[in-house]
Amino acid sequence: MPKAEIITIGTEILLGEIVDTNSRYLARALRDAGIDLYWTSTVGDNEERIAEAIRQGLGRTEIIITTGGLGPTVDDPTRNAIALAVGVETEYRPELWEQICERFQRFGREPTENNKRQAFVPAGSLAVENPVGTAPSFIVEHDETSIIALPGVPREMEYLMQNDILLYLRERYELRDVIKTRLVHTAGVGESQIDELIGDLETLTNPTVGLAAHAGQVDVRITAKAGSLKEAEEMLSEIENELRERLGEWVYGVDEQTLESAALDNISTNEWQLVVVEAGLGGHLTQLLAEAEGPFLGGEVLTNLPNKEELQEITADFIKTHNATACLGVALHRGEKKQDLHLAIITPHKTLQRSYSYGGPPQMSQRWALNLCLNFIRKLKVR
Repeated sequence: MPKAEIITIGTEILLGEIVDTNSRYLARALRDAGIDLYWTSTVGDNEERIAEAIRQGLGRTEIIITTGGLGPTVDDPTRNAIALAVGVETEYRPELWEQICERFQRFGREPTENNKRQAFVPAGSLAVENPVGTAPSFIVEHDETSIIALPGVPREMEYLMQNDILLYLRERYELRDVIKTRLVHTAGVGESQIDELIGDLETLTNPTVGLAAHAGQVDVRITAKAGSLKEAEEMLSEIENELRERLGEWVYGVDEQTLESAALDNISTNEWQLVVVEAGLGGHLTQLLAEAEGPFLGGEVLTNLPNKEELQEITADFIKTHNATACLGVALHRGEKKQDLHLAIITPHKTLQRSYSYGGPPQMSQRWALNLCLNFIRKLKVR
């Protein structure tokens, strides 16, 4: 099974001016093709440093994918850097220049002389036509390694990856396996508690199981490699069922399922209609519930921050004036060392008050509070 490496190129990424979304896309595409991704890195627009990063990759991997640096300007050095890394010159390809001119003509523009730089590629490389942009791609086969240079524009990169590069990789490396991942979402439990219950599963080699902790929830990632999609899905389902058996009600969904949708599913099951009144959360609880499908009638954001006694009174008044069957009142008090969250809940069967404290990073307190509130709604029962 070939190993892969991604090198994103661009000083603007290193300076934080743009976010690198290309690596995420490529990582998922390689995963689904059954290719193991072992390294990712970002290099600025410097020919020598790019060449050095590629030389390092040549000694440890079979597939190197670069994105960016294929434009027409002086600070687009990827072509020269790859040629330098493998010890060849760049060469002019007339057919690439014709393709570039045709693209510009289609856009109603004339190419400038510096656009001709894009018709140069490392000697001996395989040119890849770019029908959705003006920057041709190319592949350099060096010993057992394929160096694949893709544009940095996400739309162009994604098109070429799906329509050309994956086909090339399947043929060259005779790829047969697929890699599939499933995320099992939990809430109301800490990472260490989950680890205690599923530690033996985390030692498996295929499928593999790993934990990713967030503020107020933990994801369990299952990754399976198999000869077919059906076999991989069966392996994932077997581990998911085992996780549900061990973790019980802490599991609220998988993959794209959200905690807010699980919360409203519970409100729907109870045949209630929910409203919320919130303070200290910036209106985000109301927004999350409004964007999910379910029996949510709306919310109100308080300008003042009530204490827990005042919150109970406000919640009681709010449910009466909004003709709902359930209401959650929330107030997050932020301090220097800890954050206190007060909840007041009224349903047709009970009235509750709860208080929680959070001592983690202050910047994470809002996300912690939101997840705790949503999980509280998810677990409400009729009796």
